[in-house]
Amino acid sequence: MTAPSVLATPQQGSPELLRSVFRQHAAGVAVITAADAGRPVGFTATSLNSVSADPPLLSFSVGTGSSSWPALSGSDHLGVHILGEHQQDLAGLFARSGADRFGPDTAWRTGLHGVPLLDGVLAWLVCRVVARVPAGEHRVVIAEAVAGEPLGEGRGQGRPLLYHRGRFNALRD
Repeated sequence: MTAPSVLATPQQGSPELLRSVFRQHAAGVAVITAADAGRPVGFTATSLNSVSADPPLLSFSVGTGSSSWPALSGSDHLGVHILGEHQQDLAGLFARSGADRFGPDTAWRTGLHGVPLLDGVLAWLVCRVVARVPAGEHRVVIAEAVAGEPLGEGRGQGRPLLYHRGRFNALRD
């Protein structure tokens, strides 16, 4: 016989409940980039998911009130960058509203389809947007990988950056 578990009284569904529960969920950190009339834009995302291997699809969500949404809403192609644990500052920069994300301290280049590609990441993809699905005040963007580098510039030697309990963390063994 096992001892009964002691559970707290369940809370009603709410934005606060969802945020509290997902603070317990560790997520990988990515930066999504696009070009808006030749001007680079980007933001930090922790909602990146693999959707399908064939065709190679991924998804992420973005708030329609974010400064990057106007560019993403009309972009045919975008960049997806997997950040390493050494890139906490870069993740913070792309998460901060009003920051000069592509200023002189950000190493990047223009890639396939005009997509801004960040240097020094663990891995990157250039993707073609196939759908933007409304979801509350967000859109779930579904995109197909058309090119990329799975080992990044570190040739796969780095460890991923994680987001957990409201802050960036390193992976521990």
